[in-house]
Amino acid sequence: MLYGALRRTAATLARTACRPTVRGRENVPARGPVLLASNHLSFVDSVVIPLSLPQRPVRFLAKSDYFEGRGLKGWATRTTFGTLGAMPVRRDSARDAMLTLQMMLERLAEGQACVVYPEGTRSRDGRLYRGRTGIAHLAMESKAPVVPVALSGTQQVQPIGANVPRPHHFEVNFGRPMDFTTGYDHLAPGKARRLITDEVMDAIADLSGQERAPGYNGSGSEG
Repeated sequence: MLYGALRRTAATLARTACRPTVRGRENVPARGPVLLASNHLSFVDSVVIPLSLPQRPVRFLAKSDYFEGRGLKGWATRTTFGTLGAMPVRRDSARDAMLTLQMMLERLAEGQACVVYPEGTRSRDGRLYRGRTGIAHLAMESKAPVVPVALSGTQQVQPIGANVPRPHHFEVNFGRPMDFTTGYDHLAPGKARRLITDEVMDAIADLSGQERAPGYNGSGSEG
């Protein structure tokens, strides 16, 4: 009940202040597990995507810091994120990364919709970076369809470094579901994950029209 009331209130505020354009909602299955693989431009992306899908709840990852604040502000942040479907995670180690993947697989096994950002973190220059293969691992293990998602304009709603959102038009485009349950068994697991991830990133790029960056976003590398 609280989830529905909060989402309706937030959606009304977003429509009034930002007048968003949302396309392709019909591409998101109304029930059953689904991975929403999105580009990542702003902190508000994880709020915008759930608000754009009134037909079903959506889960997304959020830093555990947002659930550990004190006082009234900490309570408000914790309540808002929890009600909107956030799952608190730590990102300090490889073990944390594995626990995060396991948490997502558990939610998918329950038939939930989960947002994933294959780039790993927000793009600071607006380009679309190479995807990390966690999205492919989730798709292969869960057998869930992958719906590519393209956001634009959210970096103007809340630019990196800004503490408070501001009114600005944004767009959300949901692409056709991608099925990765067959056609990859003949490949080595690492090769299959890389190929699937690249296909997902190509689909996001086709929707977003973003310039492609040649490498990964942030430090580190991945095969």
